Amino acid sequence: MTTGRPRLVLVHGAATGPRVWDRMLPHLAGVEVSVVRRPCSGDLVRELDWLAPQIEGGWVVGMSGGATLGLALAAGRVPLAGAVLHEPAVGSLVPGLLAPMAAAFEDGGTASFARTLYGEAWSPALLDGPVDEDVTARELAMFRAFEPGPPSATAGRVVVTVGERSPAVRHASVEALRSAYGVEVRAVPGATHFVAHEQPAVFARIVLAVIAGDDRPS
Repeated sequence: MTTGRPRLVLVHGAATGPRVWDRMLPHLAGVEVSVVRRPCSGDLVRELDWLAPQIEGGWVVGMSGGATLGLALAAGRVPLAGAVLHEPAVGSLVPGLLAPMAAAFEDGGTASFARTLYGEAWSPALLDGPVDEDVTARELAMFRAFEPGPPSATAGRVVVTVGERSPAVRHASVEALRSAYGVEVRAVPGATHFVAHEQPAVFARIVLAVIAGDDRPS
């Protein structure tokens, strides 16, 4: 049933599942929200084919690997209302962005990878299922191989966010996307990479403002 309200699809990244959005959901009043559980196949085409029919015509909101997949969808996979994407991978625009996470995985598996990526707030409970080292390995390989492209004419408004407290390389990554492809960039006060867990209300306000166009200069 169509409600007439904006429709958001929340997409999780690697080493997390739908529960990663739990803290943010209470702050998304006034919109229709779907939270997906991806196949986590490690195959970019398969992931996008699975996501596309669920997101078509809506807003995609992603964090980390979910933002990377949103960026890929915005490049023309499916028409969107728009996208709000927090700290996606950027491929060769900033080489080495994901190198610390890859090294952490080699040293200590999924837990080390996830805590390097998301910080100490990460917990295996956020997977909402068992830790699977093979899944993490193939997801990491997929996101390290990703190369971004410009948003298509049917992508709607594409905004990339970065945590105010994220390291300089993350700020450089979103600026590289802005320079290369003209995406809009917003900083999230008080946040790092794990924005939906650390600053759920703040990130939700930014998402809702983007959807409503309330953040545009008057």
